[in-house]
Amino acid sequence: MRLWWPAPEQHRFRLLAVEAARRAEELPRRWEEQGRPFEQELLAAAVDWARQLGADQGEPVVLHQDFHGGNVLLSARGWLAIDPKPLVGERAFDVASLLRDRRDDLDRALDAAARVRRRLDRLSAELGLDRERMRAWGVVHAVAWGVSEWCLHPEHVTCARWLLQA
Repeated sequence: MRLWWPAPEQHRFRLLAVEAARRAEELPRRWEEQGRPFEQELLAAAVDWARQLGADQGEPVVLHQDFHGGNVLLSARGWLAIDPKPLVGERAFDVASLLRDRRDDLDRALDAAARVRRRLDRLSAELGLDRERMRAWGVVHAVAWGVSEWCLHPEHVTCARWLLQA
């Protein structure tokens, strides 16, 4: 399975840089509307990283954006990643959903936070991606999905805390 393809020169996909800037603007408002449901330091980290990482990315590729175990199927053609929400941006962003994937890790002796750290370490090593950029994008993504326009998703916020400390 090939996960990433170079972004074509002409495309109609949204840009991760634009999405990151939008999230940096929307997150504080959503946080306020949800009643400040978690510590301001976590919000500040997510907003700062969205601005920094969005403005300075590596090679642009077509990203899946919702890549996790539930969206990977084995077919007669091999492994398929389904249900993409395509963006164009850097690879380090695309593992954010996989970092917080709730499917059991092989090492069940570890607590959930340790499994997230282990997954971060393993994916960064096996994919050859910058661990700190993956971690930061993971925090941004988890906070953004954690404080949606409609409700709070505490499990995403908890994972953002774990990644912040990883």
